[in-house]
Formats: sequence, structure tokens, C-alpha cells
Amino acid sequence: MSDREGTADDLIVIGVPIDSVGAARPSDAPVGCELMPGALRSAGLIAAIGAPDAGDLDVRIIGRKRDSAAGMFGWPSVARVTTVIRGRVASVIADGKVPVLVGGCCTMVPGALAGARDILGPIGLAYVDGHLDLYDPASSPTGEAADMPMAVVTGLGPALWVEHVGAPLIAPERLALLGAADRVEAASMSSVMPEDLGVPVEQTPVMLRSAGFAGAAEAALGRVGEQYWVHFDVDVLDQREFPATDYPNASGLSLAEATALLRPLTRSPGMVGFSVGCYNPQRDPSGDCARSLTSLLGSVFAVRG
Repeated sequence: MSDREGTADDLIVIGVPIDSVGAARPSDAPVGCELMPGALRSAGLIAAIGAPDAGDLDVRIIGRKRDSAAGMFGWPSVARVTTVIRGRVASVIADGKVPVLVGGCCTMVPGALAGARDILGPIGLAYVDGHLDLYDPASSPTGEAADMPMAVVTGLGPALWVEHVGAPLIAPERLALLGAADRVEAASMSSVMPEDLGVPVEQTPVMLRSAGFAGAAEAALGRVGEQYWVHFDVDVLDQREFPATDYPNASGLSLAEATALLRPLTRSPGMVGFSVGCYNPQRDPSGDCARSLTSLLGSVFAVRG
């Protein structure tokens, strides 16, 4: 795979200020991951990436009770969030640009993939996350939409969300699950496992280290195909280096390891979009994690001469 050439002129940064726990009312103050886009801008993200800033989408997840029909918090607003993201991603890709979605939480992934699919047809997905995210409404321990994005994109459920985006969005053989360390916990909650859906078995942090991060990335590129999306959830990072997430990870990747894994994925010309989520600025009073994440993303998107 060749490196990207020139500058970051093909990238467009778009904020997606959502938190899947949701706000009770639209008038409530922003909370948790809703604060992520602003905090990273303040830490210098736009200059670090070197791409234009398109501002924030007008989106928010509202409601802290499980919707009886959808089985998750705030379903009507999740549907609207998905629609707005889908339309914006489709528009950016149709203009020949690469959207960089700065969440927020991974509830944004189904809408992003639907928008990319609308313009490009079938694509692949490299999902760098500390969790499998294959819960459905029956197995999700929290009711958060962010428990379910891989279940949605593979067509498993929830049924209303699957129907809303026209899933499945990703063929099983074109999905690479990188960094998940929650197999035992997920199985104990009766979550579907990747192999049950025909998805290649996830690459845990231990497996990634054994393969070498450059080698693991190249293997993932071989699975996802010529056009693919990359999602990076910061809960894949080890809590000793990055505690500012709602789901701290005691066995995650170091910042250096995540950088080594992501670089080959983002530098291939086949990447059609990128999203990052689940940093919670309220767990980062010093701002150290914002600066670390900004530095990581700047390094990942840096263009080699």
C-alpha cells in the first residue's frame, strides 16, 4: 500500500458532539463525550491534523430511559443522529473529500458507514476498539447505543436501527476487529461473538503485539479491501496512559502501539473516512489526555515526505 501524498487537503474535520448515555432534556448542559470535539480543538487538533474544520453537526442523544421499541436509550434521537451523520458523510465523500469525524461516542459509526456506502457502494471497516460492541437490546448491560454499533452494521440488531440504515453495511469478511479485550465479559452477557456472524476473530492486544503492529495493520488492510472506513475508540488505550474515558481499559494499547497500528491504516489511499470517539474531557481535568490524543492523531495523519 502506498502512503498518502501531498498535504491533508483531502481531509475535512467534523465534530459529532454526542454521548450515548444521553441528556434527559435538550436544555441540559453538555456532558461527557459531548464535550470531546471542543476539548480537542482547544488542545490544537485542527493544526495538528492540518485539515479544514467544518464545525459541529447539530446532533444530540436525548433521553436516559430505554426506548421500549428499540431497546436503547433515546432511540428517536439516535435515529436522527444517524440520519444527520449519514447525509453529511455522503456529501463530503461525494465532493471527493475524506471525512474525519471527531466524536462523541461510537454511536456515530452506523450513520457514517451508511453515508459512505450510499456514495461508494460496499466498503470495509477497520474497527480499533477495546470492545466488540456486538450487543443487542437483549444482551446489552447498559442500554447505551454505543454497546451496539457492530451489531447494527452487521445486521444483527437492534431491528429498528438496522432497518433505519439498511444494514448489513459491512460484509463479515471485510470487517477487522482490532484491540478488543472483552470477549469473556461479552460472552458472559450472552453477546453474539464475531465468529457467530462469520466475522474474522478479533485481534486482542496480546495478539497484536505478537504479530507486530505493522504486520497486523497490513493483515487488516488485506481484509477490509480497497475502500474502507477506520474507527478509533480511545477505550482501546491502556488506562495508565489514557484514563479519560467512561470505560477505562486495564489491558489496552499504549499510545505508541495505537499509533503504530493506525498509521498504515490511515496512510493508505483506500481509507475513505475516519472517526474517533469516547474521550470524556470531564475525566481529564488537567487536559493531559486531550494533548496526548491530539498528538497521536497529528502523528497518525502526518504525511511522510
